[in-house]
Amino acid sequence: MTAPWPDLTLSAWQDTCDTLHMWTQVVGKVRLAMEPMINHWWQVPLYVSARGLTTSLMHSGGQGLEVEFDFVEHILDLRRSDGQRREVALEPRSVASFYRATMTALEELDVHVKIVPRPVEVEVAIPFEEDEQHHAYDADAAQRFWLALVQAHRAMYEFRARFIGKASPVHFFWGAPDLAVTRFSGRPAPKHRGGVPNCPDWVQEMAYSHEVHSCGFWPGGSEEGSFYAYAYPQPDGFAEWPVQPDAAYFDDRLGEFILPYRAVRAADNPDALLLAFFQSTYEAAADLAGWDRAALEIAPDMPA
Repeated sequence: MTAPWPDLTLSAWQDTCDTLHMWTQVVGKVRLAMEPMINHWWQVPLYVSARGLTTSLMHSGGQGLEVEFDFVEHILDLRRSDGQRREVALEPRSVASFYRATMTALEELDVHVKIVPRPVEVEVAIPFEEDEQHHAYDADAAQRFWLALVQAHRAMYEFRARFIGKASPVHFFWGAPDLAVTRFSGRPAPKHRGGVPNCPDWVQEMAYSHEVHSCGFWPGGSEEGSFYAYAYPQPDGFAEWPVQPDAAYFDDRLGEFILPYRAVRAADNPDALLLAFFQSTYEAAADLAGWDRAALEIAPDMPA
């Protein structure tokens, strides 16, 4: 039996959400500094794991390294492939404290990495070592957020499996932050206009170098967070497309379709509702832009 989708009422955990966002940026920037560039910045996200969010395997000085937010034991677990390990407690502590502890743990593991120590994609970018403003950590709320990501990951992974063209992993981008999966038509896209706060325009240009349909979940946009879907470039008529389910709508300010998390959580069949949202918004993007769907989608007679 599928576990219930947890309540994510944002007003009850906004401070923890904001602090956790900054913590994931610290760890995400470590991965950014350690890994080689991959198309569309696919080397920087975190991944949903059986205990939280992980960098997956990284490499340093001939050793493997993995850093994981463990929302079961509430630690940041830093593990080397030779068995060495360090922990940083996930508890009420400032971003500055978390940053110092994380960088110290890496040094103790003989991992010497330099990052740009300030956040991106936020209006006010307080340098990590100076951020005493964000310091909340509600362990129960952080765990519920992770468990919601586990549920969303399942549906998003199934949606990705229906596509044989180029598609991203299901990954957690710490800039927004959001859990995302992206399909590509195979055609180049016009130069992105940029304009994301505290993020150079060329970052978006590289991310959106090719035509996409992207969907995912972010803890914003509605009372418990929102599922979203968009197309870049957005074809004419996209905003007017009759997407499913009835609870979904096009947000003119965001330029995206939005489906409130609560509508999914309260549904009799959350997975089916969510997959209908992803599929119908994809069809809007692909049909209006003339994607070669027969070449990009799994054939009906292909083994499951």
